[in-house]
Amino acid sequence: MPTAPFDAAQDLADAPHVGGAQRPKDAATLILTRGGSRPEVLMGRRAPGHVFMASKWVFPGGRIDRADFSAASTGDLTPDVARRLEAEVPARRARALALTAVRETFEETGLILGRASPSASVAGPWREYRQAGALPDLSVLSYIARAVTPPGRTRRFDARFFMAPAEALMTPEPTAGSGELDEIAWLPLEDARALDLPAI
Repeated sequence: MPTAPFDAAQDLADAPHVGGAQRPKDAATLILTRGGSRPEVLMGRRAPGHVFMASKWVFPGGRIDRADFSAASTGDLTPDVARRLEAEVPARRARALALTAVRETFEETGLILGRASPSASVAGPWREYRQAGALPDLSVLSYIARAVTPPGRTRRFDARFFMAPAEALMTPEPTAGSGELDEIAWLPLEDARALDLPAI
């Protein structure tokens, strides 16, 4: 049941899978959508000092981390999402990629996609998320696209694009996050298309 936010967000994220000699690193991105008379997506502008995609407007996301393979969660990937991901990668990596999208979104925007859970003390990149009293909820994720950075770029990523509704967030508005994004905003889809977007 495609919706306007789904279709337009997929248009922004979709790109062909391009091969190359340099092996791309696994990564994941989360497209958060907010409904209404003018559907919106959450995007951030990468700080100008970055080597990769400086000053470009992007969806939050980043590289997979070893900790994503063992991070706790509540709610599994839906059967359809799991099936589509597992056609590309083993089940354990499919789950880790989904968790990467949730973790990176929290790190970059402060937004928590998950459910309330007793605060837990864990080491590594999930520490602050778990201390906030949350567990990631993978059941709300849709898998909508895969994009590989073309050869010849400074860095290359094999990125999976997930999508989730803003209603699944525990926190309503983004914060400064890690500083990787120097501006974060909910943007109407037509405005997002007009931004300086990466050509992937």
